[in-house]
Amino acid sequence: MSRPLVTGLYVPGDRPDRFDKAVASGADLVILDLEDAVAPRHKDEARKNVVEWLASRRETEGPRIEIRVNGPEDLPALAGLDPDIGLRVPKIEQLSDVDAFSGRPVTALLETARGVENAASIAAHPVVTRIALGESDLASDLGSAAATLIDHARIRVLFAARSAGLPAPMLSVYPDFRDLDGLRADTERGRNLGWFGRTAVHPSQLAVIDDVFASTQQSVRWARSVLEALKGGGVTTLPSGEMVDAAMAGRARLILERALRVGGSSI
Repeated sequence: MSRPLVTGLYVPGDRPDRFDKAVASGADLVILDLEDAVAPRHKDEARKNVVEWLASRRETEGPRIEIRVNGPEDLPALAGLDPDIGLRVPKIEQLSDVDAFSGRPVTALLETARGVENAASIAAHPVVTRIALGESDLASDLGSAAATLIDHARIRVLFAARSAGLPAPMLSVYPDFRDLDGLRADTERGRNLGWFGRTAVHPSQLAVIDDVFASTQQSVRWARSVLEALKGGGVTTLPSGEMVDAAMAGRARLILERALRVGGSSI
């Protein structure tokens, strides 16, 4: 069973000296960034760096690679790359915004109120394999970064992803890479809302993210007891007194699957 995407690491496209370091960081996903991390005067250089590095890369194992593009204007430069290399596309607001990127797997970044409101239709586009929030841009669009607003958006996007059969989204980056306590608290908040995994802007954040999403012994014990109790079918009661039925089986299986993949608790 392959490891799911728990950690993602952004790398500026104009810093090719960091590409191999990012691959060796232990992140499950490396995002080569042509957008916000690159100054306008360095965009052409960044495209050239990314294309040359990917074209020369021979590794068949390692993290998944995505490219965060600026928009359709980047596509001609990327045309010769392996079609399995995904694109992380910013500022998706409606279904038609995705059409230009057909032919590659797309992670659609929803960064405006309009994008969040249209999340369900965007998630259903055939080339969209994941959706995610760009929370800093969303806060700018809303005029507020209040936790209740971000939670509302996270819930809307989670429902959109799962209704389209997509994985639970990865949380957006936590910009202050020195504030590991803040990162942990916000990641736990997102995990409790059903999100899974998080992207990072610095390798020091990866261990905290991994730790938050490693299943606890308590949750694994609960999942095992639920599946054991339901072997006979129907409704039953756990030793703790909790009543369980078949509706809980899916959540129990997901907990055990994630624990096995992430390498947290033994099963």
